[in-house]
Amino acid sequence: MAFIDLMKEKAKQDVMTIILPESNDKRTLIAAAQVLKEKTADLIMIGKEEKIMDGAHWLEVDLTGLKVVDPDTDPKFDHYAETLFKLREKKGMTLEKAQEILKTDYITYGVMMVKEKDADGLVAGACHATADTLRPALQILKTAPGTELVSGFFIMDVPNCEFGANGTFLFADCGLNQDPTSAELAAIADSSAKSFRALVGEKPIVAMLSHSTKGSAKHALVDKVVEATKIANEKYPQLDLDGELQLDAAIVPSVAKAKAKGSEVAGHANVLIFPNLDCGNIGYKLVQRLAKAEAYGPMLQGIARPVNDLSRGCSAEDIVGVVALTAVQAQMA
Repeated sequence: MAFIDLMKEKAKQDVMTIILPESNDKRTLIAAAQVLKEKTADLIMIGKEEKIMDGAHWLEVDLTGLKVVDPDTDPKFDHYAETLFKLREKKGMTLEKAQEILKTDYITYGVMMVKEKDADGLVAGACHATADTLRPALQILKTAPGTELVSGFFIMDVPNCEFGANGTFLFADCGLNQDPTSAELAAIADSSAKSFRALVGEKPIVAMLSHSTKGSAKHALVDKVVEATKIANEKYPQLDLDGELQLDAAIVPSVAKAKAKGSEVAGHANVLIFPNLDCGNIGYKLVQRLAKAEAYGPMLQGIARPVNDLSRGCSAEDIVGVVALTAVQAQMA
């Protein structure tokens, strides 16, 4: 069974309520119909019900069972506005500004619903930048206890692949932190290992990636990954983690034997930590487009309640998958 099918089965075992605030996006409407049909989540959309249903009719999709919340008529609007005002008052928020934001920004409205436990999670980003999803999540939900920083990851499901966990990998950070420090890379590795174990159900084996393997190149960029590996091994000794490793040394056993003798991680990694956002973002898109992998994300780790971003190049099927993953995250929250 494919990875995402396993996630859908998990999601069905304890159905969560997920918000899709981008109700004017046709991919989101198509995805919503599939989610409702497959019963992997209960769904809430934010907007005008008539407009949403007109869009569904035009697309010839069935949204039976969908709940629509309209900020203009929602009886909880005043409560959400008052709560947002109090949360952000020290940052200059006024009640009038809170009301204005909630009337116009459906992502923020959805995050407030998650905050007040009127929903279990939120998925957005099909037609918004990552910052539009992340900003209200961090401002309203805050980070999870014990979290050092929020980071983004993709679950990559590569067809006909003998590497990783039967072709499944976690790539991080591919969507958020542009140039993490060594300490931040170490924290991303720890969060990613936890996410991999929770979602994939396999033992995480973590590679700190570089253009160098075990001193084969000398550069400040290599030094950063070497230091990150050292910090991670000291701070998170329970992790199976090694670095610095080139990609082939990290996942291909025969290459690992030649380049990284004695490493128990090399050749077996399924969690790949990229040294910066350029590498991570380019890497996941290469695998997605050239290897025809399914890419689910960017998922966010470290936020107090599940909120996940989408690539603006996502398909309706991608949204369906991220909804299932968000539902599984919500089950564990």
